[in-house]
Amino acid sequence: MSHKYDIAVIPGDGTGPEVVAEGIKTLEAVSRKCGVDFRFRDFDIGGAQYLKDGALLPDDTIEELRDVDAIFLGAIGHPDVEAGILEREILLKLRFELDLYINLRPVVLFAGVETPLKGKQPEDIDFVVVRENTEGLYAGGGGFLKKGSPDEVAIQESVNTRKGVERCIRYSFEYCRNRNKGRRLTLCGKNNVLMYESDLWNRVFEEVHTEYPDVTTDYQHVDAMCMWMIKNPEQYDVIVTSNLFGDIITDIGAIIQGGLGIAAGGNINPEGAAMFEPIGGSAPKYAGLNRINPMAAICAAQMMLDHLKEKEAASILLEAIAGVAGEDLLSLDGGKMGCSTSEVGDLVVSRMRR
Repeated sequence: MSHKYDIAVIPGDGTGPEVVAEGIKTLEAVSRKCGVDFRFRDFDIGGAQYLKDGALLPDDTIEELRDVDAIFLGAIGHPDVEAGILEREILLKLRFELDLYINLRPVVLFAGVETPLKGKQPEDIDFVVVRENTEGLYAGGGGFLKKGSPDEVAIQESVNTRKGVERCIRYSFEYCRNRNKGRRLTLCGKNNVLMYESDLWNRVFEEVHTEYPDVTTDYQHVDAMCMWMIKNPEQYDVIVTSNLFGDIITDIGAIIQGGLGIAAGGNINPEGAAMFEPIGGSAPKYAGLNRINPMAAICAAQMMLDHLKEKEAASILLEAIAGVAGEDLLSLDGGKMGCSTSEVGDLVVSRMRR
């Protein structure tokens, strides 16, 4: 029996439409193989649309997005739009309005893919970062006093609620248990300086841990983690952290797994909507050249299959990704792949047909 899913597609800006097209190509291929039916619907959201008619993310579009099974996002970002507008009014608004409170970032090194870490192998780089996605410094609290004067004061507040912290930590424990690798969960924070925020995170972490005695826990300061992720990434299984710290350490994760060309992420409300995307941005200088590496978007499509509990389809696509990344590409760097954007998608599809 075919499973049917409504997927909202936001191709976005720059190279977003190109990589999304390859992600959809692989989804259509795996759907034929596994009997999964996708109904894709495009939403014209992004910098180009904003420059055209001033539209960002209307409330009626938000309501439409609430009703889909998943959202597939290419990238949002345009060089002709003032920094911050698209981020606040589209990306952050999507997270806040749909309550996508989990940012899930697998950091996996595929066999044959180069990492800048000398001597590290795929078995050394295989962990997941669970980032709180709707609070902290990204919640928008703060303001200016005497702006523009010599006495100007800028205040940016980190907002952390018991509800927000607990649901993120509880998700991370559950995810760590079900991942069933090392069953080791690391809390990343800065409790020697950020006393109030850290106190809340630490207390909730210890309280929830009592419900998961099979999971081993530890703690690391964020600055130390930035060092240890590079020196000894093999120590990590699942990491849980706040919004800002998660934003920082996942970029380290991206480069040690082979670069932004293969790094994908999910923005998830476990009880509702979910959005999946490559994390590398719109890369406008490569737009229209058929040169950008679409593998991250294809990995995002694979994450979406896993989220929809299409385990067979997710496994088949993951195996194809690993084969292409490790054997068929000279590099995951867009300028050195030896293949065009569309050819990478074709390689993944060909692998699935074998």
